Amino acid sequence: MIRESAEYDVLVVGGTGVDTVVRVDSLPVPLADSVQVGPIEEWPGHTGANVALGARALGLEVGLIDCIGDDWTGSRVRELLARGDVDFAPLTSPAGTRRAVNLVDAHGRRMSFYDARDPADLRMPRDFYLPRLRRARHVHLSIMNFARFLFDDIETLGVPVSTDLHDWDGLADHHREFALRSDLVFLSAAGAGDNTPALMREILREGRADTVVATAGAEGSYLLTRDGSPTPYHIPATAPHAPVVDANGAGDAYVSGFLYGRLTGRDVRECGRFGALAGAHACTAPVATDPITRKSLLAADQIA
Repeated sequence: MIRESAEYDVLVVGGTGVDTVVRVDSLPVPLADSVQVGPIEEWPGHTGANVALGARALGLEVGLIDCIGDDWTGSRVRELLARGDVDFAPLTSPAGTRRAVNLVDAHGRRMSFYDARDPADLRMPRDFYLPRLRRARHVHLSIMNFARFLFDDIETLGVPVSTDLHDWDGLADHHREFALRSDLVFLSAAGAGDNTPALMREILREGRADTVVATAGAEGSYLLTRDGSPTPYHIPATAPHAPVVDANGAGDAYVSGFLYGRLTGRDVRECGRFGALAGAHACTAPVATDPITRKSLLAADQIA
């Protein structure tokens, strides 16, 4: 049940599930009938949950709506979000809760096998999501297929919206509507490679975005704005304060830090710096299980 008196700083739509994490010596894994690994772990989260938990740890009021299963994995997601004080309102999906298997090497790099089990005709009822959209300052859409059907109402209400395209190569049709109908677009340079700056310019030219952000892991991130230079501005990566354990969720943490900056009136470069600090912090714990707090973020920003 939602808190009737609350106003969400951020309403996250979609993107919850459970990761099975397998730690390996190196990637790619050599072909073999059997490979000895360390303890295999189950972690609830996924991109939407990570963004929501990260934003909540930074002091923002956060709601999350999604379609998950009435199953054991779904109960793990519910417990995680309750502990993180995120106002989670799930609908029951007959397909069950999403899963992923992530191979993580000794340097924290990962390879993810994502179980996209949602049926193509899965939808959120309008009378379920519309009251929540009306109470949100900002909406962050995960790239679940059902989430695209909220765009018309989001635009009618005039609520700013962001999305994370992850490793979009600029070609896959699934991502394009999210790219062109969002005000703030995140993507990973891993998908487009050397074509990333051109893809960022294309999103600004053809869509409604005022800002496009490309994250590039240890190389930092790049910002491009509608009213700025045609060359992306580079935000250096931040050195983690402790050894790197796992890069899972670092991009989601970056999004949380950036959104915190944007919603508290910082300029775009400071937002990028907040994102870099939050992303580096996330790498020091398994599967982004220790999101940076507002106090720690602001303290780290003074040192950086």
